[in-house]
Amino acid sequence: MANIIQNLGKPALILSHNKTLAAQLFAEFKKFFPYNAVEYFVSYYDYYQPEAYVPSRDLYIEKDADINDTIERYRSSASQSLLTRKDVIVISTVSCIYGLGNPADYLELSFEFNVGESYKRDNILARLTDMQYERNQLDFMPGSFRAIGEIIDIYLTNANDEAVRLEFFGDELESIKIINPLTGEFVKNLNSVIIFPAKHYVSPHHKLMETIETIREDMKKEVQQFLDKGKVVEATRLKQRVEYDLEMIAETGFVKGIENYSRYIDRRPPGSAPSCLIDYFPHDYIMFIDESHITVPQIGGMYNGDRARKQSLVDYGFRMKAALDNRPLKFEEFEQKLNQVIYTTATPRDYEIQKSMNATEEIREKSPQIFSGKMLEY
Repeated sequence: MANIIQNLGKPALILSHNKTLAAQLFAEFKKFFPYNAVEYFVSYYDYYQPEAYVPSRDLYIEKDADINDTIERYRSSASQSLLTRKDVIVISTVSCIYGLGNPADYLELSFEFNVGESYKRDNILARLTDMQYERNQLDFMPGSFRAIGEIIDIYLTNANDEAVRLEFFGDELESIKIINPLTGEFVKNLNSVIIFPAKHYVSPHHKLMETIETIREDMKKEVQQFLDKGKVVEATRLKQRVEYDLEMIAETGFVKGIENYSRYIDRRPPGSAPSCLIDYFPHDYIMFIDESHITVPQIGGMYNGDRARKQSLVDYGFRMKAALDNRPLKFEEFEQKLNQVIYTTATPRDYEIQKSMNATEEIREKSPQIFSGKMLEY
């Protein structure tokens, strides 16, 4: 895989069937390509209890999760590298087929700073808030910023544990510094920097405001459908939930579970596929599916399980129908996003054999060469 990536010089996605194997591949490829953006993209949950409803017991289970902050920063680093670099290698699990947020909105909300240019301090602080950074003068942590006089510190959300310090003289940006976020120690100077949103599910404020009315109109229709069937409890439940969510979105630009409205935010038609990590790749990327005899069936099984759980939430008024479109890709949708694919396995199934134009058998007698050069000069 490393040899092919080195020779082709294309962004690469290496798909693995579990976190353990993905972590092993990540460590190996970091050694193979020390100068490239080698990224790690897996589920960031240490513990995850999805939102669900069990009709037979009239039991609603609220979503509960313990997010691993380190892995969350790795995920942010992967998406940011894909939007800013060409020499990117991402090692991922099937998390790459789950909804992630629209890359166009993610890029539109990014903010580029250049030394010597003028910026209004109030505009910067408002923009950072729109990008879901939290202002926190006391507890400086990833995804937060602090402003003291003519200095603004922004704790980045990528995996490098870096903070950006913007130093102004009036409105003019005098310097951009990378600092250690814990000690404040100077690391290096930059002439320019791009700040990406703190979360993937973000959207420009004007777009959110336009979306709110569309969601409200559809909510009224779905509530009326419940009332027409005599389901007053479900109608009331849905109305209260959605009105609360819309109020939070209007005030803060975010709400817990905003991904369930992603179809409206992206302005997608009902039933359409959500944006996922693969959409952050350029069209000429190459994918490797490691242990494809396990990974390919795993990809095919993600959609049905997710659909069954969310259908109960929709049927009983806990979520709008749009929640069904916050989902992993169907297998045929996954296939439509493929460009060049290499299946690696010792025991190929019929699918790989039928899809592959060429098959190569590898026999090794000694350890492979370690690649230490840049993948390609850009």
